[in-house]
Amino acid sequence: MEPRDGRARARRAPRLLVLVLLLGAHPGAQAEVRLSVPSLVEVMKGEPVALNCTPLGTHDHFVLEWFLADRSGVRHRLASAELQGSELQGRVLDSRGRSPPYQLDSRGRLVLTEAQVGDEQNYVCVVRAGAAGTAEATTRLQMFAKPEATEVSPNRGILSVVDDSAQEIATCNSRNGNPAPQITWYRNGQPLEVPLEVNTEGYMTIRTVREASGLQSLTSTLYLRLHKADRDASFHCSVRYHLPTGQHGRLDSPAFHLTLHYPTERVQFWVGSPSTTEGWVREGDSVQLLCRGDGSPSPEYTFFRLQDKQEDVLKTNLEGNLTLEGVQRGQSGTYGCRVEDYDAADDAELSKTLELRVAYLDPLELSTGEELSLHLGNSTAVNCSVQGLPTPALRWTKDSVLLGTGPTLSLSSITFDSAGTYICEASMPTVPLLSRTQSFRLLVQGPPQLRAEETQPKTEGSWMEGEEVRLVCSARGYPEPKLSWSQLGGSPAEPALQGQGWVSSSLTLKVTSALSRDGVSCEASNPHGKKQHVFHFGSVTPQTAQAGVAVMAVAVSVGLLLLVVAAFYCMRRKGRPGCCRRGEKGTPPAGEPELSHSGSERPEQTGLLMGGASGGARHGSGGFGDEC
Repeated sequence: MEPRDGRARARRAPRLLVLVLLLGAHPGAQAEVRLSVPSLVEVMKGEPVALNCTPLGTHDHFVLEWFLADRSGVRHRLASAELQGSELQGRVLDSRGRSPPYQLDSRGRLVLTEAQVGDEQNYVCVVRAGAAGTAEATTRLQMFAKPEATEVSPNRGILSVVDDSAQEIATCNSRNGNPAPQITWYRNGQPLEVPLEVNTEGYMTIRTVREASGLQSLTSTLYLRLHKADRDASFHCSVRYHLPTGQHGRLDSPAFHLTLHYPTERVQFWVGSPSTTEGWVREGDSVQLLCRGDGSPSPEYTFFRLQDKQEDVLKTNLEGNLTLEGVQRGQSGTYGCRVEDYDAADDAELSKTLELRVAYLDPLELSTGEELSLHLGNSTAVNCSVQGLPTPALRWTKDSVLLGTGPTLSLSSITFDSAGTYICEASMPTVPLLSRTQSFRLLVQGPPQLRAEETQPKTEGSWMEGEEVRLVCSARGYPEPKLSWSQLGGSPAEPALQGQGWVSSSLTLKVTSALSRDGVSCEASNPHGKKQHVFHFGSVTPQTAQAGVAVMAVAVSVGLLLLVVAAFYCMRRKGRPGCCRRGEKGTPPAGEPELSHSGSERPEQTGLLMGGASGGARHGSGGFGDEC
């Protein structure tokens, strides 16, 4: 099998061409043999490689042999080949227990199908060309193996920064590589320049082990003197290994942090949520007091309250939290937190205090009750008193309109517009959401005020008799006035759209001459008085023109009806002599029965004749007049 020597050739280091010149064994011989052999061949573990040995020039016959030179210098023949004619015939003589065994290809190259650690040896190629002489050259096979993933074992204990000597930080392991790699330590991404000599500030140790497989493992242990700044530091180690053609690879370990023990130097103590920017808390809220020391591990915290310069211990824990449920105004005062750290320096500040200020606001009190009744035109003042801390701010509003600030609301010369609901609001700008309100209703008593909505006629200047008109009266006062009309049909009083205590009633009627003469009045009354308004319509135009038109329409209708009746009568008499013409006086034509007012024949015709003759003179006894 011919190996893929192209891949091995790509990994070869710069090679030195060895030209071996040997004179013949016999004196006076001038022939020579030259060989082309690379001095160094590099290959990755497990990959195939072929060792090349090429005689230069033209030779009719030569013998090529491969030897393995061990470290003691003893040569072991591995394979032999002989040039016969144009073909090189060869075979492997001894694989020395290698698996898979050596191979010799048709070009005389020694083939190793899978490079192993034990293959890293010196291989000697010897060529004997008879009278041309003998030449030999040595090639060195170097095998590279990528190490396994880098492992780091940090110190999981608690390391004290108080110690004044270097402490073990971590151990880094790189296994089964070839050649032996290099280990570098890093802190926060920066390489640590630590020596191999033991000292108090920091150093590292390195140990290399050749495994049974022939591969090499490297172990490095880092020692450092730690400081408080290392509490957040990130450490890791990196392995740098060799590759063919002078290249290198890198394998980093996972990063790790150390658990340090360092004493407390400073303490922080503050009011947690909920609190304001001014440090106030609202009465009834649950308040958290938080205490934090900068030592590690977390120390023990003691919470206390100062009363008459005496410490009243409230709680001790490791969390540094104290919760005051439903805090009350009596809990205002000085609170403290102390860190119990016995490793701290003598000058370390281990205690802090703060002032807890509980804001409260009592219900508001008004100098009047829920309702205040005053007569129209009177004046008064209403006081709003409040107790709270910090001092609350007061303001008065009505219908969301600000009337003034302060505890006193002054009302002078009140009117019906003054009636309504007044609100006193207390708030604390430094304590959001802490506010209270109290309100009272002002009732203004007095006689009614009346307002009428005048209606204008459709025709400019006058009303037309029979036109419909809607009259509206509005009134206000207290007690609420009653509205009445001089005509029947007025609607019940109901709140008016304009508000402010107004009620209104409406009346719809037709304009007549009598209304024009007397007018229509509405009256508002309550226990304090009454007020009346009269609606006048001025001149009212009678509807004469309309009456003439109606009479003419009736006359035309009657005339049309008479024409229809006459036409109907003529059609009933059709076919008889003398129908629809002036008839002869005397007896009727022969063959016709004699008609009489009392006869029973053809009564409908009799009725028609009677109706037709009723308006004129009768012509003879039982005779016909002008029938059509």
